[in-house]
Amino acid sequence: MKSKNVETALRFKWIVITVVTLIGTGSIFYHIAMKLKWLDAIYFSVITLTTVGYGDIHPTNDISKIFTIFYVLIGVGIIASTLSLLVRVAAERRIQNHRNNQKSKK
Repeated sequence: MKSKNVETALRFKWIVITVVTLIGTGSIFYHIAMKLKWLDAIYFSVITLTTVGYGDIHPTNDISKIFTIFYVLIGVGIIASTLSLLVRVAAERRIQNHRNNQKSKK
């Protein structure tokens, strides 16, 4: 069981690094290409990747539109993988806790 925990922790670490890198890359790009303040660039990156898309900030030039197309195509999959991993790990822990509680009652 420990091996699975180590594997999950390692996978989670890489996914977190990937997500932080993805948001960072988008934020740097939007700060430079769209001349957004840092907070606005981070906000736009997160809103874009989570597909919320309030519409208050949007790509304003061709290069930012092209970047956003690829950013969404790549980033949404990474965010979905991250959420999937979090849900799976939480479910596995809950099942394991339930099994442990059942064993301790016997």
